[in-house]
Amino acid sequence: MRAVAYDVPIPGYATSTTNNLRLWSSKAASGEFDFQKFNNGEYESSVADQQRAETISAVLYPNDNLERGKELRLKQQYFWVAASLYDIVRRFKKSKRAWSEFPEQVAIQLNDTHPTLAIVELQRILVDLEGLEWEEAWRIVVATFGYTNHTVLPEALEKWSVGLFQHLLPRHLQIIYDINLFFLQSVERKFPNDRDLLRRVSIIEESQPKMVRMAYLAIVGSHKVNGVAELHSDLIKTTIFKDFVNIFGVDKFTNVTNGITPRRWLYQANPRLSALIESKVGSKEFLKDLTLLNKIELSLKDKAFRKEWADIKLGNKVRLAKHIKKSTGVDVDPTALFDVQVKRIHEYKRQQLNIFGVIHRYLTLKAQSPEERKKAQPRVSIFGGKAAPGYWMAKQIIHLINQVGAVVNNDKDIGDLLKVVFLEDYNVSKAEIITPASDISEHISTAGTE
Repeated sequence: MRAVAYDVPIPGYATSTTNNLRLWSSKAASGEFDFQKFNNGEYESSVADQQRAETISAVLYPNDNLERGKELRLKQQYFWVAASLYDIVRRFKKSKRAWSEFPEQVAIQLNDTHPTLAIVELQRILVDLEGLEWEEAWRIVVATFGYTNHTVLPEALEKWSVGLFQHLLPRHLQIIYDINLFFLQSVERKFPNDRDLLRRVSIIEESQPKMVRMAYLAIVGSHKVNGVAELHSDLIKTTIFKDFVNIFGVDKFTNVTNGITPRRWLYQANPRLSALIESKVGSKEFLKDLTLLNKIELSLKDKAFRKEWADIKLGNKVRLAKHIKKSTGVDVDPTALFDVQVKRIHEYKRQQLNIFGVIHRYLTLKAQSPEERKKAQPRVSIFGGKAAPGYWMAKQIIHLINQVGAVVNNDKDIGDLLKVVFLEDYNVSKAEIITPASDISEHISTAGTE
């Protein structure tokens, strides 16, 4: 098959820099169907090769509860890794630089374990195709890669069966075994007679069936490993990867705190609030330098500023309430506290604990007298998020949220003190961004300015 490049320019904000996002689409090598088969009446098989090739990039998350789904996902991972590395190596070779300079010109960050095959693929290219010695190639590989870990739960770390690797990528499996052998030998020299340590850190898990631990491969093949928040980065060093900290030293493990882009999540998503901030800061420069937001503190005692801030916040909640009513039929009070959890539905994201908390709050309200309920803070619990189509537990969690909502939202004793909403599609159209002041005014008298 062929990997066809599609380039998407990504312009920077208030800068002359434009980055290029190169995406890949899979196509059949010939690009045509088999006319001879078609002529013989074999219509389905005449386009089978083309369909098989294009399936690779047709759906990002195939159902991996089935063996065919697992196989397709591994094919996808290798497809994108191979295409990207071929392109990277092609451009590097045009520079006529020595291979030792590769890490100075190329940095590859593994965003979670899904592209970890890139470590093996680059080693294969350097050893098999470019003729470098193993040790020299491995030094280049390790200096090129960094690994970003996204979870501290062992059960969420990606693994692939050795049998599937043997079937799809036999040469890569050989290289993984060699990487593991040299790594375990170095561990044994440093920690002699600790056989259990070798078992714990081996890239190959000696289970039934044997599995390739992709997170371990990512650590061994990278020069830096980071979490996405300070707490997370500290946890990986003391829990799932503590053996690797002892082996490689603490300096290999660092932190890079994930941020957000204020250009998207403030300037575009909340234009009225952005305009208010701009009026106090004096320019749009805060969108590039968030420390300038400190200037807002000078307006904290300005009643007009605080009222405008509260009105904007309330306006956004009114807009969301209208969207909820339109999409779910549930009436929610915009002056209530909105408790929002929108992220991928997953056991380790703990939406189930959130909905258990909602159940507890509901039962507490039910047990209270009408007078006690008057002291309660009205709350709207809003859930949203995507899930893999084959993820049974995610569907159960979504079902539970909706069933709890059906009970809570129809309880007249509770009224607006508690509402539960699951938004099937939480994207709001541009047309709904600005809410007329007349739609907000009816709520302002009860909202206050705090």
